[in-house]
Amino acid sequence: MSSATRPISSERERIPPGATVSADGVEYCVWAPDHRQLSVRVERPEGASELLPLEHRDDGYFFGHDERGRPGDRYWFVTADGQAKPDPASRFQPAGVHGPSECIDPQRYVWRTPPQRARWTGGAVYEVHVGAFTPEGTFRAAISRLDHLRDLGVAAIELMPVADFPGRRNWGYDGVALYAPAHAYGRPDDLRALVDAAHERGLGVILDVVYNHLGPDGNCLPHYGAEYFHPTRLTPWGKAFNFDGARSRPVRDLFVGNAIYWLEEFRIDGLRLDAVHAIEDQSPRHLTAEIAAAVHARGGFVITEDERNLASPFRGSEAGRIDAVWADDFHHQMRVALTGTREGYFASYTGTPSALAQTLREGWFYTGQPYPSGGGRARGEEAADLPPACFVHCIENHDQIGNRALGERLEQLVSPAAFRAASALLCLSPYTPLLFMGQEWAASTPFLFFTDHAGALGRDVTEGRRREFADHWTAADNVPDPQVEETFRVSKLRWPELEQRAHAAILKLYQECLRQRNAWLDRETAARGHWETGTLERAIVLRYHGKDGHDRLVVSALHGPTRLALADDPLTRPPPHRAWKLELDSDSSRYGASGSARQIVPEDVGGNDHPVLAHLKFDEPATVLLVAEQDK
Repeated sequence: MSSATRPISSERERIPPGATVSADGVEYCVWAPDHRQLSVRVERPEGASELLPLEHRDDGYFFGHDERGRPGDRYWFVTADGQAKPDPASRFQPAGVHGPSECIDPQRYVWRTPPQRARWTGGAVYEVHVGAFTPEGTFRAAISRLDHLRDLGVAAIELMPVADFPGRRNWGYDGVALYAPAHAYGRPDDLRALVDAAHERGLGVILDVVYNHLGPDGNCLPHYGAEYFHPTRLTPWGKAFNFDGARSRPVRDLFVGNAIYWLEEFRIDGLRLDAVHAIEDQSPRHLTAEIAAAVHARGGFVITEDERNLASPFRGSEAGRIDAVWADDFHHQMRVALTGTREGYFASYTGTPSALAQTLREGWFYTGQPYPSGGGRARGEEAADLPPACFVHCIENHDQIGNRALGERLEQLVSPAAFRAASALLCLSPYTPLLFMGQEWAASTPFLFFTDHAGALGRDVTEGRRREFADHWTAADNVPDPQVEETFRVSKLRWPELEQRAHAAILKLYQECLRQRNAWLDRETAARGHWETGTLERAIVLRYHGKDGHDRLVVSALHGPTRLALADDPLTRPPPHRAWKLELDSDSSRYGASGSARQIVPEDVGGNDHPVLAHLKFDEPATVLLVAEQDK
């Protein structure tokens, strides 16, 4: 049977791009403004092949309906000169990004959980690279580790980008098939099963998406139309998308539709938009706000990565507001404090207790001051009025580990005591904590930069990685080759480490910190006005004001030794008729420390009827949690 194309109707104008499976066949839709003629070549599972002409519309869209179409059909879009390319909105690329696209029916998956999305509350988030999370590196294999994450106490997992990329291994930021879950990790229903299993365990699922560029290999959009890209703008990764120029509406629709697609067809709870500072859009409504409105309309939430420290995206219309942002100043201050590094952008941070306290007070450090790493230009906006859940803090993430020459984690660069202290402060602060996979047991594995590009591009990536570190890395020739499979293999987590005493002890610390957080650090407690922060001697102090004087005090001495007179400072003085009780100590032997329990020195404070715990002594870096209890 040849083409069974129907007349264009108002209903068909609303069909999404790509191949949409329905009860009466498959609808095809693609925006190809550089072409006047286009066909779809359909390859049936039984081996038959058909070439079906598509109907051209004046706005550059092509449509067609294949009455015999069904799930499992593979297809190419074919130009008048016979060139065949995959669908830019393909739902699956079974043979990789250079192969045919496959028709997928999302209704075939039978969900076990109801269609109810997790809300954004500021609970702990756990970042996962699917390929390196398990030995198998698949969506299905990741399910086997979800009980561990539930027991850890995180609220959601955040998947690094899964849009299909060239080769078998990649961080995901070189994706080129925006709608197609990476075939290296499994089929689309395998991703649905992972989301379903996470929801069964009460875990939300966040997906990292890249809307600022496509990767250098397998990007077929230029084949369909030059107007997908802006004529003059460039990003660090190549041509910028045309989000605000002539005929930009179809381009915007492709990306807004992608956000909707992940929520509707995979039940993703929220999206993390990569590097929105690299999305240039002078439209009256920025693409990010349009995406946020579409996501919020479906009950989801949006997190951005934005290095500009902008508070204004939180203050727009409610529909278009973002919910949270990766606020990296906390990480940078912490990294300088613990390692002393001052390379690159770290030169703009001091890591002093007062600088860390200011970062905790505001959510980020730069709120309009000159930024040395940016040529002295002002950076940031004041944000102390925003809820702490708006700020995602970390002490390591995929960038901060993988962009190091040898991919070392923080736990491999500092003492165990310092890592425990930083970990506890992260988890017990009012801001949203982000953990990178394996952090919770101080994994020994690095997380290296890895790719699988073919030919000259692969060789260029190898040489580029070495040049990147040539000026400030004495052993640049020893930088692991991103193209070698071993670089990927050594980046995989080693789950048997959990059976080793040292790693198990760190896991206990994270479990206890998150248990404490989940027990009492709710939205009300974390709200502005219910806590304050400052410094005492060389320590950072967080004071949570509870009802009826049931306060909590987090004291973090990242360097030690120091001795703090708690009763002499209003920030650390216990409430009237109450005394501090030690609730958690990161330097306890329970969490792998070699020393004894924290030494809290009781003293009689003049004028008090009863002695209170007045001095806190630190010999090693540590973070402690104190609870105000009725004085006896």
